[in-house]
Parts: sequence; C-alpha cells; structure tokens
Amino acid sequence: MRIALSQLTTGTDPARNLALIEEETRRAAETGARVVVFPEAAMSCFGTSLKPVAEPLDGPWADGLRTIAAAAGVVVVAGMFTPAPDGRVTNTLLATGPGVEASYDKIHLYDAFGFAESDTVAPGSRVVTIDVDGVRLGLATCYDVRFPELFRAHADAGAVATLLPASWGAGPGKREQWELLVRARALDATLFVAAVDQADPAVSGVAVPAKAPTGIGYSLVAGPDGTVRWAAGAGSELVLADVDFDEVAAVRKKISVLANRRL
Repeated sequence: MRIALSQLTTGTDPARNLALIEEETRRAAETGARVVVFPEAAMSCFGTSLKPVAEPLDGPWADGLRTIAAAAGVVVVAGMFTPAPDGRVTNTLLATGPGVEASYDKIHLYDAFGFAESDTVAPGSRVVTIDVDGVRLGLATCYDVRFPELFRAHADAGAVATLLPASWGAGPGKREQWELLVRARALDATLFVAAVDQADPAVSGVAVPAKAPTGIGYSLVAGPDGTVRWAAGAGSELVLADVDFDEVAAVRKKISVLANRRL
C-alpha cells in the first residue's frame, strides 16, 4: 500500500487550508497513494483561539474534506477541531474516503514544555482503528507518541500500522525526541508508524503565531523493527511510502514483545 505523508504548514484560515489539502490530495492520488495523511491542526494552526474555528463532524469543513477524498478516490486523514460539551474543543482526526468514515479525539493532551493544551482542549478516550483495503490502521496524534500503551492497543486491535499526525513543538532536542519516540513506538508494538508533522514554518516561508507548537518537519515512517524507512526534511514535502505490511508478521515472529508481555 502506498501511504502519502503531506508535510505542510497550515495557517489560521480553515478555507485556505482546505484548498491546500485538496491540492496535495490530488497530487498524492496521482502517484497511486491509497491513504493521504495530513498533520495535526490541518484545519487551523495552533497559536490562535480554536473555539471560533471548531466545527462539528457534519459541518462544512469536514464535509469539504469528505468531498476531496471522494473526488480523489483515496482515504484522507487530517487534523481538525470539533466542539466539546464542556465549552472547550476536541483535537480530532477525521479519516474519510471510500469505505472509511471515522474520527479519533486525541487522548493525551500536550501539557508540557510550558504549553497547556488542556486549557482549551478536552481529551478523548477511545482507541480508534480504520480498515483500508483489508489493512487495519490505528490513529494517534502528536503527544500520544510518548505513551506506548496506545500503540500496543492498536496492535491488540489488529493494526499493522499507526498513522500519527503531529504539530510538534520546536526547541532544544525536540527533533531528536521526535525521531526517537516514533521509532520506539514502532518497535514497542512491532508495527509501522507513519508520522507526519507540520513543516517548519520558517523553512516553508509561512507566517504562523509564535510560541505555539507549529511543527518542525522531519516526518518519517518507521518499520516494525524500529528502523527509519522514509524521512523528510524540515520544509514542505510529500513523502510516498510503499509499505509491505506482510513484514509485520515476520518481525513479530522474531521480536515477540507483544506475546511476551507480562504487564
């Protein structure tokens, strides 16, 4: 299966971001991609008030994403914000396309490195997987990568890969942590992890709010043995990963960490 990771920088205008997603989806579909994954906060970047841009899953932005996926004949996964019952928003991944309609609300909120996502975002609670062409894929978002239990839950649910959109915060050592964590989660659960970050705004030449986790780039796909198979630089880039999911069973036979668990 070809999975496309669209590493881009989104701004504060949801309509403009949707147009960018449409262009990138069409481009990926023309290469034969079956799944196109966009970063967290693809609807609107962090650093501005999220409540005014949040829309329900049957709202116009989500419907626009559905139209894009249907027209291209691919499954699209992108980060958006939906209203939460308590007045905050939820950090939601919408997965939509032929035979697929699902959403995942980010479970682990980014209350770290001086940023408090939970001030404005309510946590999710459900583990979510989708099936594309008979292949099961888990959904996770950014800070979730620091919690191996979610990725093992995907494996327990039959997933052979996790799709991980992110808007990774910049700072000393953060690039190294990003790559290390993606590779570790792949090895923990012996599955592929396809991690797509927002491109570095400075490299992309896009003005975004300061002092917010707006991405560093360096998207990557890690194999079930923890090795990096595909990787991007800091700027806008479309990564095309031709993934052989049969490898997962072979690796799990050799590295039996799931079967050997005691806790």
